[in-house]
Amino acid sequence: MAPRGHSADDVARTALRILDDHGLPDLTMRRLATALEVQPSALYWHFPNKQTLLAELSDRIVARMASGTAVDLRTEAGALREAMLAYRDGAEVVSSTLALGLGSSLAHDRLTTAVAADGFDADTARRSATTVLHYVLGFVWHEQQRLHYDSVGAREEGAAPHGATNGDVGAAGLASNDFAFGLDLIVAGLRARGRV
Repeated sequence: MAPRGHSADDVARTALRILDDHGLPDLTMRRLATALEVQPSALYWHFPNKQTLLAELSDRIVARMASGTAVDLRTEAGALREAMLAYRDGAEVVSSTLALGLGSSLAHDRLTTAVAADGFDADTARRSATTVLHYVLGFVWHEQQRLHYDSVGAREEGAAPHGATNGDVGAAGLASNDFAFGLDLIVAGLRARGRV
């Protein structure tokens, strides 16, 4: 019988709330159990360990990018970025889950489909999707670190990220412009390779 009537969905939703409120380092099984008013051992009814819980959270975060069939690569990569930015430390959760070979392949599958739709063969589409996935994960992880440092006052007021210049765009616009620029480089390289 499930602990105190909590479903796996209840546990995962509460864990996402804790992640968003406190960050990944403070998402402990003890804190989660306290929030659900159960003993920590009761959580293992639904998730045998913390990594499987994080895999579930990763799947829920990535699922936010999915809406209908995969479209173009820029749109899919942007949707993945937005999905991870929707949760504090979202990129770290998704990245660690993928590194362990856990969780769904939804993000990679959608990126692969987007590349294949441009006429590339299956192997090129798969490898390109991996490159874009790693780019998005790294970019968002770095972006979320900057947001965290800004929120605790660890960076000078108005300091621009390394390699960036301050302007009228603002920090969020600057990050979006940098993200789009990097993605454009990948897409241009992919298209140039396709023409060789």
